[in-house]
Amino acid sequence: MRAIVLTRPGQVREVDTWPEPEPRAGEVLVAIRAVGLCGSDLGVYDGHRATPELPWVMGHEGGGEIVAVGPGVTDRHPGQRVVVEPNYGCLACAACAEGATSACPDRGIVGMNVPGLLAERVAVPARFARPVPDTVDDPTLACLEPLAVARAAVRRSGVRPADRCLVLGAGSQGLFVCQALRALGVRPYVSEPHDGRTALAEELGARRLSPEHVPDPGRTADAAHGFHVVFDTVGLADTWDLALRTVRPTGSVVLIGMSGSTVSATSADLTRRQVTLRGSLIYDHPEDFRDTVDTVAAGVLAPADVLRYTATPDAAADAFAGARTVPGKSWIDLTGWQEDRNG
Repeated sequence: MRAIVLTRPGQVREVDTWPEPEPRAGEVLVAIRAVGLCGSDLGVYDGHRATPELPWVMGHEGGGEIVAVGPGVTDRHPGQRVVVEPNYGCLACAACAEGATSACPDRGIVGMNVPGLLAERVAVPARFARPVPDTVDDPTLACLEPLAVARAAVRRSGVRPADRCLVLGAGSQGLFVCQALRALGVRPYVSEPHDGRTALAEELGARRLSPEHVPDPGRTADAAHGFHVVFDTVGLADTWDLALRTVRPTGSVVLIGMSGSTVSATSADLTRRQVTLRGSLIYDHPEDFRDTVDTVAAGVLAPADVLRYTATPDAAADAFAGARTVPGKSWIDLTGWQEDRNG
């Protein structure tokens, strides 16, 4: 079986001798057709996130078609198109019982501690292989998971259509947050140093943050000029500082991006301005993912509009190496592998 594997940090190659998976009880075998690349994948690629072993199959954003089902699976069938929900909550711990599967301490994370999707076929727990209509095309399969992350953050923020919002960062996650806000009737502002990414955010309906919206260093926004909700999709010290300067009194800062940066704020400032800080990690099973699939299937959102770079398996190494410079999202098109199998 063919797969795209990380052999060492910074080195990816296509192999044709990867072991064929067999679906166990409760699993389905999915022929993967599309896989998106995101910052988490690049952390693995760079060696910043350790993998259980090398070589290692990366990738967690994608889906394809079920080609076999394991024992006991009655609600999925071969020929069904699915998107993989790549965070396997244990569904038994206290967090899962409360519906916060994103906080599950024993989560299986595809491409991180569970082998990834960049292979011809992957065994997936049936409950985490969500059916999608045939109208959901292959490029969209590469976008549903990160869109679910963005929509979960917007849901948790409690944003209202009349709120003024700012999105910090216009990488793929920032762009999906902009899409999710536009679907609610909010036209967000966006702050991003990369002109190409800012231009793409504007194509999606966002507005470029202008200097008059940013208080001078040492000052913070007042209620008249600040933002009700600021979404930080970067997670660096600079964006943290900008978030606190631009959020209005009684406003909220939603943290999506993560880094090892140390950030600071005074308790006096947070208390006096009554600022709410909210971390938002992935999404909660099954509602967030199900609602995202339903929304896209209904034509409310077109997440594939964020895609700007397509690679075939033989160009996967170039896709990983250049993903940070692309203004928009990169994805790997595996449909050629599946056509070889069917042909």
